[in-house]
Amino acid sequence: QVQLVESGGGLVQSGGSLKLSCAASGRTFSTYAMGWFRQAPGKEREYVAAISWNGRSTYYADSVKGRFTISRDNAKNTVYLQMNSLKPEDTAIYYCVVGRFFSPAVVADPTTYDYWGQGTQVTVSS
Repeated sequence: QVQLVESGGGLVQSGGSLKLSCAASGRTFSTYAMGWFRQAPGKEREYVAAISWNGRSTYYADSVKGRFTISRDNAKNTVYLQMNSLKPEDTAIYYCVVGRFFSPAVVADPTTYDYWGQGTQVTVSS
């Protein structure tokens, strides 16, 4: 049974930092793309970032580019999201995702991904 478990969320002041982690279990995802989406209250789910199976390629939403960094450790079956210079508009539930495909054309499409975590809350106060 595949499980993705996010951690690291919490409450932080504007301008602060958080690092999210997502540990996968049930199978090895070293050949899969991994990524993050988020959903704020009353808003649609939004793509945040994605990383290739070997970590050599990354893509980011324009809203987080230059502030967020995605990385992965295949030995630990884990993907990370380092979030710096956080803004109140970054407040959302953050979801880890895993999928078989990785290209600029598909990384922002939620239907690309086969597995989703349960989410972790990130709240940025002004």
